[in-house]
Amino acid sequence: HAIAPEELAAGFGRLLDENKFQEAYEFAKEDESLLGRVLATGLARMPSGFEKATQAMEDVEQEETMRLEHQLGYLALIGNLSPMIGLFGTVIGMIASFQAIATGGAAPSPQKLAEGIATALFTTGVGLAIALPALAAFDILKNRLARYVLDVAVISDSFMGRFSEVKSGR
Repeated sequence: HAIAPEELAAGFGRLLDENKFQEAYEFAKEDESLLGRVLATGLARMPSGFEKATQAMEDVEQEETMRLEHQLGYLALIGNLSPMIGLFGTVIGMIASFQAIATGGAAPSPQKLAEGIATALFTTGVGLAIALPALAAFDILKNRLARYVLDVAVISDSFMGRFSEVKSGR
């Protein structure tokens, strides 16, 4: 997946094992994934010390996670607004039906009643047809994002743990 590609983790680890730190940095920097950005940031800040490097990595991870969650928020918005739009259509349809009763006298037109009820049911159905998949996709993608972000944290921590003995400021 594009957040924490396995090829990046394998190649980065291999370069660290070979003590090719500059190559590992360049390899991570060339990758546009979240993991690539986190690892490149960590190695770039390592001369400032382990603590500063890990803090910079966490900052990049949080910033990117917020950006991705913001994008997912549009699905939630669609899922939450769709039933309201359907409900609005339901109210309009029911108003039309009651107007048919009010203006129809003793024998309101069955066709006018049916049109109002059809509008009400159709708009409710459309609202739900949009909301249900949008909310399901939102929940699924939000859970996947959380899992991938956790993967990034675990992978980056395992790699950067190799540098934990680096003293701050050296």
